[in-house]
Amino acid sequence: MKRKLTSLLPYVIVLAADFYLLPLLIRGTGAAMLLMLCAMPLIAFVSAVVYGLLRGFSLLLPAAALVLFIPTIFIHYNSSAWVYAPVYAVIVLAGVGLGRIFYGKK
Repeated sequence: MKRKLTSLLPYVIVLAADFYLLPLLIRGTGAAMLLMLCAMPLIAFVSAVVYGLLRGFSLLLPAAALVLFIPTIFIHYNSSAWVYAPVYAVIVLAGVGLGRIFYGKK
């Protein structure tokens, strides 16, 4: 289990940077919509696909995305952002699933 958690660490760091650092770039409603609806989901999805390609399927990364996003609601957003937490978890789950399809194929 420790090895699996260690292999998860780089992807969790990418998700943490995605959720905690990118919102610092928000300067208005347009930037917020671009980041929250385009950039952040794309980064989460791509990192999940890479994880799925290299490590196979795991529910730990979607769970980590859910847990990592919840504190950002209180830090960067308001209560209307609760809906994004499960949405990002589903996006990461889809990315891991897509990556798993091609896992081990060369």
